[in-house]
Amino acid sequence: VEGGSLPGRHCQPFSHVSVYTYEMSIIKVVEGDAGGYRCEVTSKDKCDSCTFEVTQPANILDAFKRSGDAGEDAGDLDFSALLKKREKKARDEPKEEVDVWEILKDAKPCDYEKIAFDYGITDLRGLLKRLKKMKKVEPKKSDAFLKKLEQCYSVDKGKRTQMHVELHDPNVQVKWLKNGVEIKPSAKYVFECVGNKRTLTINKCNLSDDAAYECVVGEEKSFTEVFVKEPPVTITKLLDDVHVVVGEKVEFECEVSEEGANVKWMKDGVELTKDGKYRIKKDGKKHTLVINEATIEDIGMYYVYTNGGESKGELEVEAKELEVLQSIADLSVKACEQAMFKCEVSDEKVVGKWFKDGVEVKPGNRIKVSHIGRYGITLLGLPLSSSPLNYSLSLSLSLSLSLSLSAPTSEPTRLTVEDVTDSTCALKWRPPERVGAGGVDGYIIEWCKEGEDNWVAANKEPVDKNTYRVKGLPTGEKLLFRVVAMNIAGRSPPCTMKQSVTVREIMEYPKIRLPRQLRTKFIRKVGEKINLVIPFQGKPRPVVNWLKDGEPLENKSVGIRTSDFDTILFIRSAERDHSGTYTLSVQIDNMQDKADIHIQIVDKPGPPINVMVTDVWGFNAALEWKPPKDTGNTDITGYTIQKADKKTQGWFTVYEHNRRPSCTASDLVMGNEYSFRVFSENICGLSDEVAFSKNTAIIGKTGNTLQYYTVLYPPTRSRKHARTIAVNAHTTVGYKHECSKMQSISGKTPF
Repeated sequence: VEGGSLPGRHCQPFSHVSVYTYEMSIIKVVEGDAGGYRCEVTSKDKCDSCTFEVTQPANILDAFKRSGDAGEDAGDLDFSALLKKREKKARDEPKEEVDVWEILKDAKPCDYEKIAFDYGITDLRGLLKRLKKMKKVEPKKSDAFLKKLEQCYSVDKGKRTQMHVELHDPNVQVKWLKNGVEIKPSAKYVFECVGNKRTLTINKCNLSDDAAYECVVGEEKSFTEVFVKEPPVTITKLLDDVHVVVGEKVEFECEVSEEGANVKWMKDGVELTKDGKYRIKKDGKKHTLVINEATIEDIGMYYVYTNGGESKGELEVEAKELEVLQSIADLSVKACEQAMFKCEVSDEKVVGKWFKDGVEVKPGNRIKVSHIGRYGITLLGLPLSSSPLNYSLSLSLSLSLSLSLSAPTSEPTRLTVEDVTDSTCALKWRPPERVGAGGVDGYIIEWCKEGEDNWVAANKEPVDKNTYRVKGLPTGEKLLFRVVAMNIAGRSPPCTMKQSVTVREIMEYPKIRLPRQLRTKFIRKVGEKINLVIPFQGKPRPVVNWLKDGEPLENKSVGIRTSDFDTILFIRSAERDHSGTYTLSVQIDNMQDKADIHIQIVDKPGPPINVMVTDVWGFNAALEWKPPKDTGNTDITGYTIQKADKKTQGWFTVYEHNRRPSCTASDLVMGNEYSFRVFSENICGLSDEVAFSKNTAIIGKTGNTLQYYTVLYPPTRSRKHARTIAVNAHTTVGYKHECSKMQSISGKTPF
């Protein structure tokens, strides 16, 4: 009975959502209400159900009797009661109650009508229908199963579940079906057989495993259902409040309990979607809402929702304040020299004014004011001869800067060690955070022993790059390093390493990392380009050596290039003599690693040898030949055989990819003389040259005895071809059109 069909005059369902309780009330029970019921509960993609029985043990025999007091209930079962009403006769003597149902159960079907007449039952048809329902049909005892599957199994998503059956015969084979499709053993579905017990284990259940399952033994089946429950997705890492300035990037980040979960982002009750302003990123369990450039309108509370939780984070956006990214630095110049002042601010729209001793500087012949780049204002003074003066820069938002005493740049940052050997050390650092107008002319690197204060300069001239390898260091000593930035104002404060570095070689065994495609035979065609890049490792740098077939590689057409971490073998145009075994070895002292690379250069094969017509019978001709001398440096994969008759002189294909050095040409036309030619074939294709048969086949009339002799072709031909002539053959009386389905191939004919 479906819940949706129950509401009516006597079935009323009730639901209490607050406590998640559902009830159904049958107001006036009649016989038709008895039977099996099922309650189903569905929520999104989940479903569960339970069944129950409704029975009425009261005596309902009177419902099948014709009476006038049946009321509404009588109409449900006794249809004749609606057509005719009779007044019930009063009986003085109470009659002993008889269980008619028990009498009918034990009686023969031929006695049903007599029993109904004796006890006043007029609705015999309705009585028999009711009796049929009341008879309990004993379930058929299974011949295969001692214990069948449970009605259903429930399992959480990601967990495993097991189904068990017990069989009468421990040697019988069983099949497991899912939605009618047989299941094969795998890492997910595991079959177990212990005695007469059979078990199906489903590992890491997901929503696709929510299905109907069967265990089949011969013709018998046992059914069950598996319900996979998906746990609610919770938020394991909540959102944090974010405080940014206008124009900055905003990221709200959270983590959930399950990968691939559906997450909803909202602000002020409106769901946020991917557009030009918002970006939503998913990385496993991590979900991120990104606002590329924050504005004042983005201020508010942001929410993230899952089906099992929620979180919120507040975004605060402040107006952008003007920052000085590069301040003005003091500058000392000689008379008639050029002076340049620079200042860099965070907003390119800011208007700046330059002042000299409180008086605004106007552009002229000697002074130029320019706005360069996104955040740049440059003052360029032409040749000067005056005494030092104070210049200042006034910006909007009441920001002003004045020139002060000369000062070098700030110290370099992030000094790290990149590599160490027994006498060298490679250093790397970042530029200073504050660079004056004079910029950075270079860097000086210094070192000293741990515990001492005697710093030694590693370079005489400043270096421009932010990396440097210090050489000539004492082996085994613990050394400290520092870097100083240099400009016109002098040395900056040093950036010193906090920990000492021990100067010694870091040994790494030599190892060749041979690519996968080179672990088997490397095959290329003649004329192709070969470029093999083979990485290796080893410290210090290993010695690389190449050999070909055990001999030093001296072929000038084979190029070798080697770096600190790989070696390259390249051939601009491959030839067949480049085939062979190339051996690569990398060696550090007495440690060595080798790898063999087998290179095979292949080409088209030569033509077959000695093609002959060995026999002719009926409309058939047998051919034989020998493999070519030149196979193209690879195996012969087959032969292509063609035929041509003297009249048409057109070549038609008889066989393609024929693997044996012989064949039989069938369906030849009577009265025609045939010549044959054969191509060799390998992985590069058909041979450029072709081998013609040394003799021909003449198909005579059936029953004639043919004689053969050999006729040489004229000496103008490059090869000696033979022709077999039939003697005492009858005159040709007609022609038969042949090779209607064969492919015509142009080419020279021996005729």
